[in-house]
Amino acid sequence: MTPAEQSAAALKVCQLAPVVPVLVIDDLAHAAPLAKALVAGGLPALEVTLRTPVALDAIRAMADVEGGTVGAGTLLTPADVKAAKRAGATFGVSPGATDSLIKACEDEGLPLLPGAVTATEIMTLLERGYTVQKFFPAEQSGGAAFLKSIGSPIPQVKFCPTGGISLKNAPDYLSLKNILCVGGSWVAPKEAMATGDWAAITRLAAEARALR
Repeated sequence: MTPAEQSAAALKVCQLAPVVPVLVIDDLAHAAPLAKALVAGGLPALEVTLRTPVALDAIRAMADVEGGTVGAGTLLTPADVKAAKRAGATFGVSPGATDSLIKACEDEGLPLLPGAVTATEIMTLLERGYTVQKFFPAEQSGGAAFLKSIGSPIPQVKFCPTGGISLKNAPDYLSLKNILCVGGSWVAPKEAMATGDWAAITRLAAEARALR
């Protein structure tokens, strides 16, 4: 899978909704109902971060939820890429980008949303053919103001910023021409998951969906 093909697939994922939930799942029993609640609220693209022992099993469970498009976040190594693909992830997200990680995604045919945060990193990925990138950590790296500025000299690249984004500041990003969507964890609060308040999560998802 070439970088251009990966970016085309990532573009389709990013166009599904204005917000991609960034999910940290500690309890496997939460995976399927969480996915159903988010999809019901209008957020079908789901990023499950590989930060917990049950993350891969959560991807497997969520991959069976009708209407959902499940990906793996926090890809750091080629082993992560292979494991995510086997678990049923249909796209991958990384905080940065290394040669070995990129090659693994190309070899495994896993569309990658590679992370970049400086002009040089963005240009390096663009040179390889990645026109859709993750901007992380967004708020700590200049936020919407930086992305607005970088859009003038590098208009070819579109972004999904994540990191420090909330319902309050998401519109600042989504108003920019070079922003496809944002990633955020606020739509799946731990308190709601712990109590099984899936209706609350659906309401938060619908609120996020209405941002654009």
